[in-house]
Amino acid sequence: MDIFDNYKEKKMSGTNREYTVFRHLPTIETERLRLRKLSMRDAGDLFEYASSSEVAEHVTWEHHRNISDSMHFLRFTIQQYEEGRPASWGIVHKELGKLIGTIGYHMWSVSNSYAEVGYALSKDYWNKGYVTEVFKEVIRFGFEHMALNRIEATCMLKNAASERVMLKCGLKFEGIVRERLFAKGRFHDLKMYSLLKSEWENNS
Repeated sequence: MDIFDNYKEKKMSGTNREYTVFRHLPTIETERLRLRKLSMRDAGDLFEYASSSEVAEHVTWEHHRNISDSMHFLRFTIQQYEEGRPASWGIVHKELGKLIGTIGYHMWSVSNSYAEVGYALSKDYWNKGYVTEVFKEVIRFGFEHMALNRIEATCMLKNAASERVMLKCGLKFEGIVRERLFAKGRFHDLKMYSLLKSEWENNS
């Protein structure tokens, strides 16, 4: 769903094995952006966009009300890195040197060779193709370095912008998963999109 999903919970699906790939999450460069591990130094930039109610509208988490909320998320993410568990990259605007969002795998079923991607982006950088730019590299990373056969992403029914990103990245609409998510006091239907490795290889 989104990368902040259930970040207060440490329970992850799958086994307790350490995933070297996340412990040593590499930096990835695109034309305009850089994906790198998050650090506590990102608290100010993270709070700047995560405190926006518009950014939080279509995701599971409430907007951050103070810098402590952002620091809590960063501490959780850093611990995930240290334990080799799925965690997000920070999206850094290369020209500005500023954190403007997050993207990454937040659920990984090793035995079934699939994982789910989530992302969030500062409102100031919407409609510039930034998420599409980095999502394509996250997909490549998943198929080439995580031995994935299937990559999933979901969105709430009214999140048209997220749907456009998924389609641009080659994911296919599979249907609506009824009341899949409980967030903000109620159940939500989700649109499910996916991409298979064979489809990605045929279009690469």
